[in-house]
Amino acid sequence: MVVASKLGLPEDYGYVLLAGVGSVFVNFWLASKVGKARKRLDIKYPTMYSQDNMEFNCIQRSHQHYLEGKPQFLMLLFLSGLEWPKVSAGAGMVYLLSRIVYAHGYSSGDPSKRRWGMFGYPALFTLLGGTIYLACRELGFVGQ
Repeated sequence: MVVASKLGLPEDYGYVLLAGVGSVFVNFWLASKVGKARKRLDIKYPTMYSQDNMEFNCIQRSHQHYLEGKPQFLMLLFLSGLEWPKVSAGAGMVYLLSRIVYAHGYSSGDPSKRRWGMFGYPALFTLLGGTIYLACRELGFVGQ
């Protein structure tokens, strides 16, 4: 690992940080979709899911699904990035793109179209693998 920052982070770790920041913008976009749908479809707060509007429920669910997965995504991104910054940042961006495609398909009102965004799971597994490798290296199970 080449250290190139005052914080002791690996060279090119800035790309990992930018991917993490990208997750904030994806969240902003998804939250705005829910807000706009609430207004357009007249779904009042604090109603989380509508009794009779599948379109709103799909938009809301795509945002909730993103929020449910965000903590593990960020943990895996930031830890895997300590080992392989560029690969991890690239995998992170692919994952975020997949969440956008997932939300676009799901928000159509046809839940089956959420499958369009499933291409992000190999990217997430890449981050998982990088994090497991980092843990094994730190424990001395694999060489430096």
